[in-house]
Amino acid sequence: MNKKELIDSVAKDTGHSKRSVQDVVDATVDRIQRQVKKGDKVTLPGFGTFSRRQRAARTARNPQTGEAIKVKAAKVPGFKPGSAFKSYVSGAKKK
Repeated sequence: MNKKELIDSVAKDTGHSKRSVQDVVDATVDRIQRQVKKGDKVTLPGFGTFSRRQRAARTARNPQTGEAIKVKAAKVPGFKPGSAFKSYVSGAKKK
């Protein structure tokens, strides 16, 4: 499912216009990204937690030459699914 399909589905389920659903989805994604960039966690109970993780510097290898390459430390986004989401996906819990 892509973003357009998600917006169409939510608009159909809620009876709201596609434009208003798109505005809400865009604002939600934007806010999550901004908070995670600042280092804050964003928790959606039953769904999961978005956070910023620190990836340590490391040495990697160029697969073509075998040469060692230094990879800098980086801040990366992370997502940890909530227990209700995991149970639903595994089939242990019905919605």
